[in-house]
Amino acid sequence: MTTEASAGPEAIIEFRGAGYRLPSGQVLLHDVRFTVRRGETLVLLGRSGAGKTTALKLINRLVEPTDGQVLIEGRSTLDWDPIALRRHIGYVIQDTGLFPHYTVEQNISLVPRLEGWPAERIRSRSQELLALVGLDSGQFLGRYPHELSGGQRQRIGVARALAADPPILLMDEPFGALDPLTRMEIRREFLALQERLKKTIVIVTHDTSEALLLGTRIGLVEGGALKGLYSAKDFLHSSEPVAAAYVEQLHALEEFERGQ
Repeated sequence: MTTEASAGPEAIIEFRGAGYRLPSGQVLLHDVRFTVRRGETLVLLGRSGAGKTTALKLINRLVEPTDGQVLIEGRSTLDWDPIALRRHIGYVIQDTGLFPHYTVEQNISLVPRLEGWPAERIRSRSQELLALVGLDSGQFLGRYPHELSGGQRQRIGVARALAADPPILLMDEPFGALDPLTRMEIRREFLALQERLKKTIVIVTHDTSEALLLGTRIGLVEGGALKGLYSAKDFLHSSEPVAAAYVEQLHALEEFERGQ
């Protein structure tokens, strides 16, 4: 298991004993401590209800910590204007969250339009982003979400998150709703994209193979706590019981698939 280095100028995201409890007193996240360095992809791996999505929402202040602090570029999220913070962070969710009554171009250009970009720059950026995610602008800019496949909608969701060129990207189960072949294809595209863009990324998933493929490091979340931070190699050889259970499940699935 890796240990956390002290926060420095490259610590873009930092959790300092961060926790979140509901008004009822139920604790969803407790004493979480980690940093995400510039250009790193941290995957938060855990089962449903483990607290990983709550951790993600603390980063862009969709919820606020009830204990500890979350810092973005050295500033507490509470010291950021919430709108400015969210425009500084791209956000991709499983069902993409595309507006059904907006065209692809209108969806992609939402934040640039709010920022007051001129029409020519918006059109150019929309075309550039479609090319970046492997879609032809002439064919797709004028379409509506219902006219797209699941994989195409997910690509548009990524393009929209990147529209204003934010330094940070949050992704909540971004590929979970896709069929297995499309999911693997888009994972590979994502890796190539990150190699080019070098964003600071936090991904939430419950898929062990996805965590191992996409993450610079893996943060294992269980019962509202961070159980450990691992490189892919360290995770595969961890003796920590929860990590070992994920690896055992992955091996069992591989053996099953080989037997088919």
